[in-house]
Amino acid sequence: MDYKGFILHHSRCPSINGKGFDFWVGLGGSVYAAPLLTDPEHIHICFEGNYGEADQVPPLAERQSQLFAAGKLILELADRYHISPLVVEPHSATCPGAFFPWNDLVIYAADGYH
Repeated sequence: MDYKGFILHHSRCPSINGKGFDFWVGLGGSVYAAPLLTDPEHIHICFEGNYGEADQVPPLAERQSQLFAAGKLILELADRYHISPLVVEPHSATCPGAFFPWNDLVIYAADGYH
């Protein structure tokens, strides 16, 4: 398939409801894959936690592990499916949430460093 990029969700997104994502990234950095990729244009990645409300944002240590694992996942998938790892978009105006740490999601494919 010719994917255009990645769509990010948080687990409190009402459209998730146990489905609607291709990969789940847990707070500790664990990654779970759905049996099949469901969208012919984008790969959907769901982040455990609620990034829509300031008082619900996961603790820093857990976020760091999660973001590190997500960055590695995005780089691996980008290589596998020949898409740019830099095409990463939010699911909607409210998902993954106003408090999602976009600046901490480091994706640097030039030398494989993350």
